[in-house]
This record gives sequence, C-alpha cells and structure tokens, in this order.
Amino acid sequence: MKISVCIIGLNEEKNLTDCLRSVKPIADEIIYVDSLSKDKSCAIAKSFGARVFKQKFLGHVQQKNFAVSKAKFDWVLSLDCDERLSSEALASIAAERARRLADSSEKQPTSYAFNRLTFYIYRWIKHSGWYPDRKIRLFDRRTASWVGENPHDRVEDRSGRSMRLKGDILHYSFASISDHLKTIESFSEIAAHEALRKGRKSGPFTIIFRSLWAGIRKVFFEFSFLDGVAGLILTGLSMAATWSKYSKLYILQQQKADPLFFERNKIVIQDIPRKKVPRAF
Repeated sequence: MKISVCIIGLNEEKNLTDCLRSVKPIADEIIYVDSLSKDKSCAIAKSFGARVFKQKFLGHVQQKNFAVSKAKFDWVLSLDCDERLSSEALASIAAERARRLADSSEKQPTSYAFNRLTFYIYRWIKHSGWYPDRKIRLFDRRTASWVGENPHDRVEDRSGRSMRLKGDILHYSFASISDHLKTIESFSEIAAHEALRKGRKSGPFTIIFRSLWAGIRKVFFEFSFLDGVAGLILTGLSMAATWSKYSKLYILQQQKADPLFFERNKIVIQDIPRKKVPRAF
C-alpha cells in the first residue's frame, strides 16, 4: 500500500509547508500541481521532494483528477493546502497499512474517510454543519475519483467499500472575515456558472427563500449558536454566499436569454444643453 500524496495549489506559500510536513511520515511520493503561482509554492514543494507539475487551473474536480493521474501509485491521499493530517490520523493510516499487510482477504476497503475539523478565524468549529464533515481522502484510484459540482468537489468510491479511520483532517479555513468574503465572491461565481450550465433557474423568490433557509438551517438544525460568535458570523456569511450565488445565477440567465440585457437596462445620461449666461459688461 504505497501512497502518493496529491495536492493542488495556487500561491499557497503560507500554508504549503505545514501541509507537506504533516503528510511526510506516510508519503511514498508527493505530487504537487501548481496553478501557475507567482510566489514560492513550487520551491517549497520541491524542498520536500515533491514532483511538481504546472497546470493552468481546470476547475476543482478536474485539477484534482489531473494530480491523481500523475501519481506513480494507485493509493492516493488527497489534501488541500490549508489542511493537515492530525497525529491520530497519521497513526490510523500507519496501523491500517500494517493490518492490510497481514490480511490478504479480497474484501478490503478501497477508500478511507476522516472527520474534518475546521479552525475558523479564532476557534475550532464543532457544530454549524462543519463537523464531523466526513471526507474520503485516502483512496484506491482504480475504484474512486474526484467528482461533484465545482467548486464543491468530493471523492466517490464506486466499489462502495469505504471505511472511516480515527483522527481528524485539520482544516485551517479563514484567517479573517475578509478572507471568507473573498472566497464567497469567487465560489459563488463558479457555482452560478455551474448551475446555469445544468439548467437551474433563479428568481426573486428563489434568492430570498434559499438565503433565509440557509440561516434557519444553520441555527435550528446545525446549532451554529453553540459555536459562539464565530457560529453567528459564519451563519450570516452562509446566507450571504447563498444570496450571492442565486443573484448571480439570475443575472446570468437574463444575459443568456437576452445578450443585450445590460444595454437595455442601462441608464443613459444624455448631455443637457447649457443655458447661455449673459456676458457681464
């Protein structure tokens, strides 16, 4: 069970060192696919012995599958640059490798999931729909691959033989509200275009209802208030993200139906003739 660690990134020099350091004990090779960074990301990856590939960003699902295709080994551990393996997760992987070595039965798991614990601005989030947030991240690429709707990717194991291992993937998400807002701007744009491609519709009722439901779900079903002020902040921003996505989708579908949509709705400011002022003598 040799493991290829596959990571994609863009301008991730602040996060990449800690990510690579966390996987080094169990990595038989490291693949780093860089989306044409302008910082020291590639140099950092090479310092850990990674094989580095430069590839213009293809989309979250496509970019991660591209990284998997470059691996030498069939077993792949896939992480984002802002994620780390906890010490318990490392121990679980090592123990499972040893167990598989001693057990030659055919019905072995073909993928492994971990709980993901997120650090948000100033605290760990243990409710709000963000935990346990189970993710398959260690998998046999012969039976599993990255799928999903950009930017929300996931690993799908076609064999159905998945097992959860102990230990968390530690996710260092947003250092500030500004960071979260920047991601909302980017992800809502991608999600709106993806929704348009799939023929989904948006309108005033959709924008309002879905945004309100995002807040209701967070508070009453995912207990975001148990995460304190951080939970209230992410509840409000979840509503903002939903509002942004469906507002953008509405604009995109109007553009698609009427290519001159913006021109037809633009306010034209016409020149107002000036009054002649009598010359003073």
